[in-house]
Amino acid sequence: MFLGTYTPRLDDKHRLVLPARFREPLAEGLVITRGQERCLCVWPVEGFKVATEQLSAAPLTSKSARDYLRLLFAGAHDEIPDKQGRVTVPQPLREYAGLERDCAVIGANTRVEIWSATAWADYLAAQEDTFSALSQEVPPGLL
Repeated sequence: MFLGTYTPRLDDKHRLVLPARFREPLAEGLVITRGQERCLCVWPVEGFKVATEQLSAAPLTSKSARDYLRLLFAGAHDEIPDKQGRVTVPQPLREYAGLERDCAVIGANTRVEIWSATAWADYLAAQEDTFSALSQEVPPGLL
């Protein structure tokens, strides 16, 4: 499980140092691809396989499923972090997420998300009231 928020920077070679807590589960390889709200999603290779197996259950007759799968796989990049825990973020993905230098790397349960630091701050500010309101809808006993 991936938890927490971290604020690494892209270096001059467009590499991102993964948070120390995330390195071990991603050490054998990872997949970076587009996420929603203009962030990037990072999965351990095995986690990406599980997620895509679930997505493969969608009928190919569904236009929305085809569109989603095309964008997901066309933007995917697989990589093995180097010994310092760095991964290169390809240019098309950097452009998609608006990544320049300052980033926010967040744990999102089964995956990691990479955001522009500014976009993440804006998202948090916009979602705070919604988050507070949703807590009232969570089934009793879960929170």
